[in-house]
Amino acid sequence: MSTLRMAAVAAEFGRDLEEDFAVVERLIKEARAEGVGLLALPEACLGGYLLSLDNDTELDGGPPALALDGPEVRRLAALAGELTVVAGYCEAGTDGQRYNSVVCVSGDGVLGNHRKVHQPLSEDASYASGDRFHAFDTPVGRIGMMICYDKAFPESARALALDGAEIGVVVSAWPGARTHAATDLVNDRWKRRFDLFDRARALENQIVWVSANQTGTFGSLRFVGSAKVVDPGGEILADTGIGAGLAVAELDVAQALETARRAMGHLRDRRPETYTYAGAVSR
Repeated sequence: MSTLRMAAVAAEFGRDLEEDFAVVERLIKEARAEGVGLLALPEACLGGYLLSLDNDTELDGGPPALALDGPEVRRLAALAGELTVVAGYCEAGTDGQRYNSVVCVSGDGVLGNHRKVHQPLSEDASYASGDRFHAFDTPVGRIGMMICYDKAFPESARALALDGAEIGVVVSAWPGARTHAATDLVNDRWKRRFDLFDRARALENQIVWVSANQTGTFGSLRFVGSAKVVDPGGEILADTGIGAGLAVAELDVAQALETARRAMGHLRDRRPETYTYAGAVSR
């Protein structure tokens, strides 16, 4: 039996990269002290998210655009060392576009990168959209990554599971409801959706799910926290609640997947030829 300790972060990040790196360094040290092998940091943890999802342009120019092969990502990899670390950032694409991206690194460098595909509200005014989902191998297993709204679409996680992902890692800057907001975030309906998506995506694909999110406020947004680790049966193993912290859980990933899929294997028992709409076959 080989177990993996995983941690999902709920924390607050802003525009100042040095302050963000100070928080990242502290969280990596905490995770290392807990014996964590996989650490998921939130969406936009390097440079902050958008101030609002209502405006066509960002009043402060938006987050700094960082190159995938640039000094900031190399700095993150150096901090990661023996850990596998996932973190969100604004990517400066070689095509001149800016992307809302998430990178996976270890001390050996970049292991994987994903550009957010699904963009809510006016996010597309600040970022170009990614165009694919793919899993990749890491020292802690085969991982598939998503960003925030990506997880609202079952096809996103299913594409990763079909590509062999054992662990789904989703990083978010998921806010509370925009209208009729709950005074207490615990009762917020957008928080409920955040939690339901996490459990459903893990269960329907029978994979381990690690979900990080921002906390606190930034611009007009108030984030719901709720970082968590979910097992392949959809059960929450660890959760930060609406506050900041680390949700840490230990699991034998291979054994957990085998056990979940032994009787009813959701990937094995698929009938793709029946999933049709408008005459097209859903793959």
